[in-house]
Amino acid sequence: MDIRLEPGDIDPSVPPSGPGCVECEETGGWWVHLRRCAACGHIGCCDTSPSQHASRHVKETGHPVTRSYEPGEDWFFDFRTEQAFEGPELAPPLAHPESQSVPGPADRVPEDWMDKIHR
Repeated sequence: MDIRLEPGDIDPSVPPSGPGCVECEETGGWWVHLRRCAACGHIGCCDTSPSQHASRHVKETGHPVTRSYEPGEDWFFDFRTEQAFEGPELAPPLAHPESQSVPGPADRVPEDWMDKIHR
């Protein structure tokens, strides 16, 4: 596997934007899993989630590298090559709070959430 990062793809000093998907928080949406932009710290929802805000962030900003924002996961993903890889330690926190439900947030996840996700 040959990952060739460009300057600015990863900024280890930038903290995450918060504990949940920025856009879902603004609109009252919900997510399955969370992803963190390695360049600017934007937290977006994964491609399984109804709104797929992490991928949308990549397309809108040109920031191609994300990192899982799930507890216990430390993989990065390069959207250019569609490859996962190990990367540097980022500014904390490294994941959403373990007490946060998955999917989440719990009070906004519909009972039929499995019928609303992308598979």
